[in-house]
This record gives sequence, C-alpha cells and structure tokens, in this order.
Amino acid sequence: MNATIALATGVAAFLISCMAIVPLKRLALNWELTDRPSEQKAHARPTPYLGGIAITFGTVVPVIAVIGFVDLQIMAILLAATAVSLVGLIDDVGPLRPVTRLVVEAGAASGVVLSGVHFTTPADGWLDGLLTVVWIVVMLNSFNLLDNMDGALGAVTTVTAAFLGGTAFLIGHPALGLLLIALAGTSLGFLPHNWAPARIFMGDSGSLFIGFVLTCSAVLLVMGQGPGRVIAGLLLPTFVATVDTGVVFIARIRAGRSPLTGGTDHVSHRLRRMGLSTRAVAATLGAIAAVAGCCCLMMTLRLISPLVTTMVVGGTAVVLIVLLQGVHVYAPVEDLTVPPRIRERRR
Repeated sequence: MNATIALATGVAAFLISCMAIVPLKRLALNWELTDRPSEQKAHARPTPYLGGIAITFGTVVPVIAVIGFVDLQIMAILLAATAVSLVGLIDDVGPLRPVTRLVVEAGAASGVVLSGVHFTTPADGWLDGLLTVVWIVVMLNSFNLLDNMDGALGAVTTVTAAFLGGTAFLIGHPALGLLLIALAGTSLGFLPHNWAPARIFMGDSGSLFIGFVLTCSAVLLVMGQGPGRVIAGLLLPTFVATVDTGVVFIARIRAGRSPLTGGTDHVSHRLRRMGLSTRAVAATLGAIAAVAGCCCLMMTLRLISPLVTTMVVGGTAVVLIVLLQGVHVYAPVEDLTVPPRIRERRR
C-alpha cells in the first residue's frame, strides 16, 4: 500500500465528513436532537448533535472501500467501534443507564480481544485479555469525557490519529495506518464545524467511536513488545485523556464529590480559568497530543528508549495532574462568569 492510497483515503474521509455535516445538522434541528441551553451550560442556542455519525461514516466507508474485509483485526475494531458509536447515538437521543453502556462497551472490547488484539503482560495468558478489555473501556470513556469544550477532542484526535498512522506504516501495518489516516481525515473535516463557537457537537456517538479506535489501535501497535514499550505505547496516544481523567478523579475525591457526576472541572475548564480562550484551549490540547505523538514516533524509530520514554511520560502526567489541582474550579455558581462566546459544556 503506497503513500498515494493512504493520502487518497484521508482526503476521502475528510470530504465525506465535511459533506455529511450539513444534512446531519438540518436533520438534528428538525428532529430537535439538540443540546439545549440551561443554567449549567454556556451555549446560547440549541446546538445539534449527530456530528458523530459523520465521523463514524467518514472513517468506516473509505477504509472498507480500500482494504475490504480481509484484515480480521481491523474489521473487528471497525465493527466494534461502530457498535459503540450506535450505543452513543442512542444515548444522545435518550440517556441510557450507565450499566447498559458499560456492558456494550465491554462486549465490543471483548470482541476485539478475541480477534487477537491485546497487549502482553509478564503473567501472559487470560489476564492479558482481561486487562486489555478493562483498558479499552476505561480509555474510551476518558476520551468521551474529553469532549467537553468546542474543538478540544477534534483537535486531539486529528493529530493523535495522524501520528499513530505514521507509526503504523513504519512498523509495517498498512491496514491499521489506513484506518488511522481515515480517522485523522474525518476528524479534520469535522473540526471547522465544531471549532468555537461550535455549530454542531459530535455527541457520545462520535467521542466513543474515536476513543475506541484510538485505544484499540494503540494496543495493536504494542502487541508482542516489552513492558517499557507497552506502557509508553499505551500512554502516549492517550496522554491528554489520561491526564484529564486523573485530574478530575482526584479533584472530585478531594472535594467529596462523586467521580461519576458531570462538572466543569476538566483540564480544559482549568485552562480557561487560567485565561486561555476556548480556541486556545483546543489548540493547546492538540499541541500536547502532537508532542506525545512525536515521542511515540521517535520511540518507534529507536531515537529514544522505551524506558526513558515511560519514565518521562509517566512523570510528566503525574506532575500535570498535581499542578492542575491548584487551579480553582469549585466556585459557587454565581461566581462562574462566562464570556458570551464561550461554549463550554458540562460532561
């Protein structure tokens, strides 16, 4: 598979996503599938969901058109991610019970593991599959929670998928590289419509699909590698989502709040508190994801050692989680003044 085919796939994904947004936006408005303004939300008008359909469709169609159904593992990832996306769409229309979502997510992750996609631990055996399922479920929900501000997840996804795609081609896995280039292209096509002020949201449908594909792809890339390579290879593509989840979980435990409730206490909201605009926050998170992706690429090229990478990335994550705890976010509601054009959504 040459570079021309990969580029054509990315361009096709981009165009499909761009063209699908307009009718989906109209459909969402006609069917009132919108995120409505409220006292807990900053957007001033109903904003349509269904952007996730464009992301899913724009990724799946070009990949199947090019490689067909010959690669079992890639097809398992695509089918499972599409199933998770469908559950997310149902949840967007009418909220599902958390246990229902978790059961479907675990089932989808198990299907991917049964196709042979799992990382290896020193224990080796059935524990590898179980830990892989848990990791996939945790991280896809972390990406879901990262979709809490205009453009944030779209920017992170575009650069992460692009760097992971390059890594996949380098290690000789063109089918996975094609999947990731398609995801990068479709995310890039969606991003202008979701850039602040957003005109459409991807909803759970899009964020769960993105989280599933990126997490499973990272697992596939580290299969058969040593412990250092596995840890670094799993953490780097999920760095932003991992830090965000760590910040929120610790902050809510310290504040005596339930980690499972929504709130404006994510990394993006803390960056806003520090004075960054909504667009600057999305760009900053995308830049951090780009640095992590570059490190992953350098590790693959053996320019940096897996052990050093693991230590640096893990240490950086811990430092960021600790430092961001110092940004005050749990102010009374009346003190939470938000500029009119800021589009922050509680997640």
